[in-house]
Amino acid sequence: QLQLEESGGGLVQPGGSLKLSCAASRFTLGSYAIGWSRQGPGKEREEISCIQDDGTTSYAGSVKGRFTISRENTKNVVYLQMNDLKPEDTAVYSCAAAQGVEYLGGKLRCYFSDDDWGQGTRVTVSS
Repeated sequence: QLQLEESGGGLVQPGGSLKLSCAASRFTLGSYAIGWSRQGPGKEREEISCIQDDGTTSYAGSVKGRFTISRENTKNVVYLQMNDLKPEDTAVYSCAAAQGVEYLGGKLRCYFSDDDWGQGTRVTVSS
């Protein structure tokens, strides 16, 4: 299991923005596809975004157009920029290295094990 640490969560008003970070200290992120997921109160985990080592990205429909995943390999960090946040975005956000990837119809699909997700960082969207 590749350990990652999430940070950057907090309380934000609807319409606001946050930038989450996913950092690795014991391995090089640049060699892996990295994904973000979230788990809201009383909800199942939702995989929301993934970035391949070549920079190819994918997004769930619920966040597409509002969230942007990026990576800065020199700093060994993957980011999730979240804009236009809504109350339904309230969740614990976690990152993980993908177990595998494939391209379906030209679109990136990343695969994760349930055990791979970190403890996460909490995002609360509320006025």
